[in-house]
Amino acid sequence: MQDATDTYDFLVLPGLSNSGVDHWQSYWCMAFRNATRVLQDEWDNPKLADWLPRLEAAIANGTRPAVLICHSLSCSLAAHWAARNTPGRVVAAFLVAPSDVESDVHTPPSTRDFAPIPLKPFPVPSLVVASTDDPFVTVARAEEFAKAWGADLCNAGELGHINSASRLQTWPQGLLMLGQLLARVAR
Repeated sequence: MQDATDTYDFLVLPGLSNSGVDHWQSYWCMAFRNATRVLQDEWDNPKLADWLPRLEAAIANGTRPAVLICHSLSCSLAAHWAARNTPGRVVAAFLVAPSDVESDVHTPPSTRDFAPIPLKPFPVPSLVVASTDDPFVTVARAEEFAKAWGADLCNAGELGHINSASRLQTWPQGLLMLGQLLARVAR
């Protein structure tokens, strides 16, 4: 992953309520000098009309090829971005634990502004990482997202929502998955 530090900008996109200090995204932000958390004003009351311009600005303001590193709600954010934009400097999307924001059973009402979730192929190589016991999405729905987005799918087993509660810290398996995605980009 050392070469990725010099080659790419990692745009870290947390989901609802941001990613706390024990979240793998926070560990990655500390571990990689090329990782930047894309900040939002309203973490607990997200609005697509506010979050999307922040993502677009982060993409526009960089100088190196960018990799979107998304968790939960931000997978939907990335899908909205991908449905509306050409890749520009974005070269890959790492989509972890996509929440089903269309489901009253799986997600809170505060996420509905991101529905409907675009089901168009991403313009860049993408990987969806899903857990078999994620309370925010079923495995079948995660598979549907991956297929529609033209993304590879990795079943991560029983990791819950792949968040702080999963106690992954730097999440070595996730780093390996990211490395495999970046190898696809390099080909």
